[in-house]
Amino acid sequence: MDVSIRCHNRVLLLLGILGVLAAWLPFISYAPNRLVSGESRALWQLFPAFWLFAPCLLVIISFMPGRSVPLLTLVLCEVLFCLLVWSAGSAASQLAQEGSSLARTSPGSGLWLWLALALLACSDAIRRISANPLWRWLLHAQLWCVPLFLLWHGELDNLSLLREYANRREVFNDALMQHLTLLFGTLVPALVLGFAIGLWCYRHSSRQTPMFTALNIIQTIPSVALFGLLIAPLAALVLAFPRLGALGIAGTGLTPALIALILYALLPMVRGVVAGLNQVSQEVLESAKAMGMSARQRFWHVRIPLALPLLLRSLRVVAVQTVGMAVIAALIGAGGFGALVFQGLLSSALDLVLLGVIPVIALAVVVDALFGLAIALLKGKQS
Repeated sequence: MDVSIRCHNRVLLLLGILGVLAAWLPFISYAPNRLVSGESRALWQLFPAFWLFAPCLLVIISFMPGRSVPLLTLVLCEVLFCLLVWSAGSAASQLAQEGSSLARTSPGSGLWLWLALALLACSDAIRRISANPLWRWLLHAQLWCVPLFLLWHGELDNLSLLREYANRREVFNDALMQHLTLLFGTLVPALVLGFAIGLWCYRHSSRQTPMFTALNIIQTIPSVALFGLLIAPLAALVLAFPRLGALGIAGTGLTPALIALILYALLPMVRGVVAGLNQVSQEVLESAKAMGMSARQRFWHVRIPLALPLLLRSLRVVAVQTVGMAVIAALIGAGGFGALVFQGLLSSALDLVLLGVIPVIALAVVVDALFGLAIALLKGKQS
């Protein structure tokens, strides 16, 4: 009797093979201080049995049939993700006891790759478990409960990144507030202006082409160039009207950064408004008209609610885009996490660079997740 072996999850099979290769990359790096490149240690050197068992288990599961396999995959990969985080903290604590107080234990490329593979496997399993956006959001959110618990209780304090944070706590907090100021200072004006321009384009379709052309031209200008182009006009404006300087407006700093970020945010916002209003079917509007609704009532009580999911998606794109582009704004003195990134690059301190980069990634993920939750709840309410 022939027994055919078939792979039921090629994604998981590929991730398992990559996991075997990742085990030979540096899992952690131990250095005598923050400026010296340290000695790399692979996962198989720290945990000999673990490095082969975990990826082989993923490969085996990829050949298993059944509806319960995605749930099993999610549980095992989540355990793997938590174990990787705990292992990094445990190895750092062990090495901290052996070395001096200046010694640093940094995450290596192998650890980052392992964490990424585990998260990708979890995401693939969640996609197979449920098609409900709200359930998917909740399953993704619970992945971070144990790592955040380990972080909160100090299990990761001996990692170099956390030591860098402890030494620069006040600077980090100031950078966080500056980054949030750039984010909300961009989102609110972009929402107001984008909705107004989008509504204007929707009511006058002949104006859409020149407006989108102008916004596309702005979008193609490199961010550093746009920041630089705004410095001279704003400086001249403040020189001509000194009272503007008393209000905090200057050629460098927060003002040109906000103007540039708002300009970049207009294209996705305007497109989202126009597309959202156009996608409402005429049958729904005719039904609302037959019920006695006026044109204003149909617009605010029918068209806007039905267009809201697409509007939120556009605002979601703007928010994530702003979180990333705000890093470049540090070049003109706007602050934020970009200041830590460029300071770390100038001093060749990788931990300081990561102290700026990782919060930006985390902030972008959190913002994206919050918008995803809002969209999922809105879809559930509409359905």
